[in-house]
Amino acid sequence: MTQTAWEVERELKKHGTREKALASAWFFKTGKGQYGYGDVFVGVAVPEQRKVAKQYKGLPLVEIEKLLDSKIHECRLTALLILVDQYRHGDGQTRAKIAKFYLTHTKHINNWDLVDTSASNILGDYLVNRDRRILYKLAESKNIWERRIAIISTLAFIVNKESRDTYALAERLLDDTHDLIHKALGWMLREVGTRVSREELVAFLNKHKAHMPRTTLRYAIEHFSPAERKRFLSK
Repeated sequence: MTQTAWEVERELKKHGTREKALASAWFFKTGKGQYGYGDVFVGVAVPEQRKVAKQYKGLPLVEIEKLLDSKIHECRLTALLILVDQYRHGDGQTRAKIAKFYLTHTKHINNWDLVDTSASNILGDYLVNRDRRILYKLAESKNIWERRIAIISTLAFIVNKESRDTYALAERLLDDTHDLIHKALGWMLREVGTRVSREELVAFLNKHKAHMPRTTLRYAIEHFSPAERKRFLSK
């Protein structure tokens, strides 16, 4: 029998608690004027969502689409966990279809955990050996989550010892006013320094530290020695 989005939602709600729902609503900033405003939580821990995603790993795309369209945050995250698994185990044609599907549903990938779970594992991986102009388009988006997708996707390139696009996108996003972009930039820059070249990172930081968001700089130098961190933060 074909699995359905309704069955996934029902299964998730079995594991939800009011206490966890309230805690998640606070943690993901769902208050009026905050970045997660309007998001609904039923209180399911991520490990339980992963179990449900594994149980429904064969969910058809049309049903995944229904989950992504849900107001319930856990439905959207579980949908993306399923999608990541299907991409990972799919052939070339399947991966292309999922990458296209992902790009047409970015409006539903609308919180930082949803982006961080999926962007590099789907879009980034798909673009490793392809044209990456779509990331630069996303980086110019008025939608904060599309901008975050752009930079987080480059983690797939970093794992392959590539840093060019991470630095290029970071330069475009250094003037971004949102803290969640500042954190994402710092995270990716730190990964470049750890996985690709520390010297490249130091050169980039020396060039841009004067106008780089403080949060970005702090994240980027997290693995530096105390003396090095002090030197960068004192200028």
